[in-house]
Amino acid sequence: MTERRPRGLHEQTVEALATRILADEWPEGAVLDLPTLRQELDISLTALREALKVLSAKGMIGARQKHGTFVQPRSRWNMLDADVMRWQIAAAEDSSLLDELSEVRAVVEPAAARLAATRATPEDVAALEDALLRMADAGSDVDAAVRADLLFHRRLMAATHNSFLVRMERIIAIGLAERDRIVHSTPAAGDPVPNHRAVLTAISTGDPAAAERAMLTLITQARTDATQARP
Repeated sequence: MTERRPRGLHEQTVEALATRILADEWPEGAVLDLPTLRQELDISLTALREALKVLSAKGMIGARQKHGTFVQPRSRWNMLDADVMRWQIAAAEDSSLLDELSEVRAVVEPAAARLAATRATPEDVAALEDALLRMADAGSDVDAAVRADLLFHRRLMAATHNSFLVRMERIIAIGLAERDRIVHSTPAAGDPVPNHRAVLTAISTGDPAAAERAMLTLITQARTDATQARP
């Protein structure tokens, strides 16, 4: 997977601050020296405050009068925020968070596949077929394989026609992308097409029970592959 890079100065500043927090350079409760930090990052105080607003909205930073800007305890962080999850996975020294995200997939995606089998339109089925073809065409191209896999699962969520499940795709994609990066970077990576094909077949034929079973089989295999691929 091609690692997401912050595009502009604002995003770069947000990423730099988050990285320091995740590295425990600023532990829970630490008060930030904004003038010094502004000089270190070589940005205006306004730009720094705008970046801190982003982290505040994610629950990572707080501010109190006469106390200053400080790091919030992790219990206050918005764990469902895609950036917060991505930062934590990048900083984690173990696979616990990735395992938790995999558990979320196992709870959500089989049920989503079941629902998609009852609601998918011909256009949804064609979109899933397109994603599967891209997966088959990716071959040994890791980035292409990851993009195709994410596309398939994104389109499956869209096929549920449930706005909340569509939003869940953003959460699932974080764990899925990291799993794919690990698995597809190993020489022994298996062919992902057959398991995905089974899900698509069940959805296209309107078989909810088969779609649920096929997705559970896919996720179980995905977890096994990731465990075997980890160093």
